[in-house]
Order: sequence, then C-alpha cells, then structure tokens
Amino acid sequence: MTIALPARAKLNLDLEVIKRRDDGYHELRTTMQTIELHDLLVITRSDATELTVTGLELGNNDNSVLQAQQALERAVDRKLPARFHLHKRIPPGSGMGGASSDAASALRALKALYGPDLDPDLDLEPVAAEVGSDVPFFLRGGAAIVEGRGERVTPTPIPIKPAWFAIAWPGIELSTQAVYRAWDEVKGEDLRRAAEHVEPRLHEFSKKLGAGWRITGSGSAFFQETRSEDEARTAIKSLDCWTAVSQAVA
Repeated sequence: MTIALPARAKLNLDLEVIKRRDDGYHELRTTMQTIELHDLLVITRSDATELTVTGLELGNNDNSVLQAQQALERAVDRKLPARFHLHKRIPPGSGMGGASSDAASALRALKALYGPDLDPDLDLEPVAAEVGSDVPFFLRGGAAIVEGRGERVTPTPIPIKPAWFAIAWPGIELSTQAVYRAWDEVKGEDLRRAAEHVEPRLHEFSKKLGAGWRITGSGSAFFQETRSEDEARTAIKSLDCWTAVSQAVA
C-alpha cells in the first residue's frame, strides 16, 4: 500500500509575539492559512525505514519526517518502518512551515498505513506537538487561530475568504530558533525586526519589494494578498528571486 499526501505551505496572515515563556518557548497568537503550494510525501509500508528527497535541497539531515516517525513510534511503543519519498517545493527556512507540514503528513500517513495495528482512538495531536510547534496546525490545515507555543489551534468559524497570494523568497534560510532568540533582544509586535536582526539582508530585500508585502512567520519569505491570480502574477513579474503564486485552500 502506498499513500501520497500533499504537505501544504502556510502563511501567517497576522502574528503577535506576546512574551518569552518560562519553558523557553514563546507565547504567540497568529492566524495561519494553508495555501496550494505544497511538498509531496509518498509513503509505502516497508520492512526498513528509508528516506529519499528530491526538489529543493535541504541543509539539515535531521529531517522532520523521520522525527515524526520516531515520535509516533515512541507513542505507540512499536516500530513503524516505512519507505518515504519527499519532493520539496516549499523553500526551507522561509517561514512557510514546510518541515512542520511534512511532519504532519508523515503522521497522518503512518496512522493510515498502520491503522489496523494501532489503537483506533490514537490521538495524533500530542505527538504532533512533541515534533514541533506548528505541526498540530498542519494536521488539519485550512484557516485557524493558533496560540500558546502552537498547541492551541482553533479553526476559524468563518473560513478565510478565497484569496490569492504573491510570494517572494530571497533565497535566505533562517533558523526559527535564532529568530526567536533575537526577538528576546529586539522585541517588536511580530518577528520581522528579529528576522532582520539575524539577517540584515532581509531589510534591503523588503525595501526592494515595496509597500504591501509582509513577512510570514519567522521569515524569510514575504507575501502580498491580491484580489486575483493575474494581480498576484503582476506583483512578482519583475522580481529577481524565487517567487510563487498560490491560493488559499481548506
């Protein structure tokens, strides 16, 4: 049996960092929205675990897909070997949640592959929270208010209106942990000042983009909401960097 799942990217339509918590994490409140842009994860039940990756290059060998598998194995106290193939389309370190989305897709796929052998009441949410702060959101996707360190996910009662987004990424991979550590120094309502503190080139990049562009998450990608696909394509037409046009999806 083989399962193929899209691992959607997300955009932070707003984001407020409230404080640094006693456990070292940061309290935040944000509205997240999944978009059509996605990685593709193909999983086959196997006798031994194997991971292959194509598409955009990953700089970290400690892949979130394997982290998710290991967390689920600890939760169910058994091995869940599988062959994974991950095709990366979401730029790493861009603030669009690619690694977290990959992990959530791995959890969902493993539960489906091994379902008859697992507890039918198995709850993936605590496992997802162990893997990463954004992973619980990606178990469902869509639009949601996310609070705490990311573990409190409240789907919006009224879906976000259909929207198109122009996205620009400067090719700079940012460490989320480094950006949050910088926030402790520079503060600010969101993470943009902290991201620019970690990587000053982002300030020049945002100036070149002009008005109407916002950073997503801890960066380094920026986005602009538009009224149509054509308007989004016009917004990225003259940019000399990685760009994408994508639509909000449930």
